[in-house]
Amino acid sequence: MVKETGYYDTLGVKANATFDEIKKAYRKLALTYHPDKNPSEGEKFKFISQAYEVLSDPKKRNLYDEGGEQAIKGGHSEQNYSCPMDIFNVFFVGLKHMTRMKKGKNIVHQLSVSLEEIYNGSIRQLALQNNVICDRCEGHDGKKGTVEKCANGKGRDIQIHIQQIRPGMVQQIQTMCSDCQGAGEQINPKDRCKECNGIKVVCEEKILDVHIKKGMKDGQKIVVHGRGDQEPGLEPGDVVIVLNQRDHEVYQRQNDNLIMKMEILLVEALCGFKKTIVTLDGRTLLISSLPGEVITHEHLKSIQNEGMPLQGNPFEKGLLIIHFVVTFPENQWLPTNKFPFLEALLPPREEVMATDDMKVVEIVEFDPKEHREY
Repeated sequence: MVKETGYYDTLGVKANATFDEIKKAYRKLALTYHPDKNPSEGEKFKFISQAYEVLSDPKKRNLYDEGGEQAIKGGHSEQNYSCPMDIFNVFFVGLKHMTRMKKGKNIVHQLSVSLEEIYNGSIRQLALQNNVICDRCEGHDGKKGTVEKCANGKGRDIQIHIQQIRPGMVQQIQTMCSDCQGAGEQINPKDRCKECNGIKVVCEEKILDVHIKKGMKDGQKIVVHGRGDQEPGLEPGDVVIVLNQRDHEVYQRQNDNLIMKMEILLVEALCGFKKTIVTLDGRTLLISSLPGEVITHEHLKSIQNEGMPLQGNPFEKGLLIIHFVVTFPENQWLPTNKFPFLEALLPPREEVMATDDMKVVEIVEFDPKEHREY
């Protein structure tokens, strides 16, 4: 008789459940209530883990069945360590349960994203194919009771051979078991699962919601825990999304700043201008310069708090840096008789006195394509 059924009820199994049934129930509940997936269910996940830790250990399970949860809580203090090694055995058994289960393979996927998506934040749906444990055989390769430990390898995936090198000296050699091909198990081909063809997993396509937060960076990884490949006896792997930012036709990103080029005419560079800028979230900014505030070619100016949102604090932003490119007029744009009037308005130029020992030369257009060395 079982004194209490609380731990069994937590996992949703009967009191006479097998180890495989307990493990399957725990795996299903862990995927649902893991704090990475459901942060608000941390307390429930704690109870689930506690129940599995007890029921998956034959000694603890017997103790629980006989005396309930109180026997488990007081079990260590009431034990009589008749052998000096007993205390070490208890320590290492506990350490074994504290050690995380080995994980299956991760799925790594590169996701191409626009600068607008990183600026504004977005949710992308991603179709992924991954291996999941076969529902039909529950990862056992076939019907229950038809899978047996390999007699040749004694349930292990290796064979151990002892070879004598010379009298008094032997060598131990490990090789893969030829009967089970390293699986450690054997099954009659007629009993093999038809759904997974005996490989214990099937390929399944899932739609995954990828949350791109404001201010994330190119190459940053988004990890979705427990949604990777599944393998029997292993904790499911993760899905690792690597962001790959596409180039933008207007803006370039530099850390938390945005850089854009703006072309202005010579008259705007000298006499002032008004320009509009459309931001990555669709707002329109109006910028201007005053007459007499000269904007030189390759000049840089910045606007505070209009760059990229800071990751973790999206209300704060970097700088928007404007790189000005001054467009000069074409040749002969002004009649010759008008130049004196223009010159009178501009700052005076430097006068150079010509002397007899100077050589007068002519400057002509230069084409870099014709002179590769430049």
